[in-house]
Amino acid sequence: MNQQTLILDLDDTLIHCNKYFVESRNRFANVMKKWFTSVSKQEILEKQSEIDIKGVEKNGLHSSLYTQSLVATYRYFCLRFGRRLKGAEINQIQKIGQSVFQRKVKPFPYMYEILDTLLAEGHQLLLFTGGDEANQRRKITQLRLTDYFEDRIFIFEHKNTDSLQQILNNINTDKKCTWMIGNSLKTDIKPALELGINAIHIPAEIEWSYNIVDIEIEPSGTYAQLKSLVHLPEFIREQAYNTALNRGRNSVKEILSIYLNKEVQA
Repeated sequence: MNQQTLILDLDDTLIHCNKYFVESRNRFANVMKKWFTSVSKQEILEKQSEIDIKGVEKNGLHSSLYTQSLVATYRYFCLRFGRRLKGAEINQIQKIGQSVFQRKVKPFPYMYEILDTLLAEGHQLLLFTGGDEANQRRKITQLRLTDYFEDRIFIFEHKNTDSLQQILNNINTDKKCTWMIGNSLKTDIKPALELGINAIHIPAEIEWSYNIVDIEIEPSGTYAQLKSLVHLPEFIREQAYNTALNRGRNSVKEILSIYLNKEVQA
């Protein structure tokens, strides 16, 4: 088997993540509706999303920003309607936000079996995840992912093309055999295409609007979309086989070229 280097995203690629935020945001909006009866739940969610995304774009993916966005949304509506800020209400909101980062995370179905298969077939696995060190390490430790990725775990609060380039500089791999695999068009797929490596998009069932961008980059390698993580081993197997086959054909061509040149010179 021709070894491939597989750089895998964590949240919403290997494990559940965004659904916990959706549940939290709904709890927050329901509480807010009790305090601001004239505002729709949709308007509350839209304002929170606006504040949250602005914070992430400016400051990165630190977990504290989410709770801060909930409190900032509460402050916004208090100011808008002339309602007095209450410490007890802020505390209630903070608990809603912090609860997301206290949950026991769950892997996607067959995650361990898929990682076992990829390792057994000789591929090099790397983990490339966005967030703060403490929160991401918490999830990695809970799920024993160091058994698969060892010291090839990279955590960045700003997950973008620059951070992916740092990883590529560290591993010194052949771009033709290197893959970025993730759910986020913004932080997984776009950086991979910009750097000329292969990319596999596995859309999340529930996607964070921050992750959705238009891709207008002409791929220099393979760019594919899979419906589920469970299809990954078979797809990589096929791609590795094709790569090996093409290399074999090229070797034959080189041998024939050398032979023919010798014949002409003779």
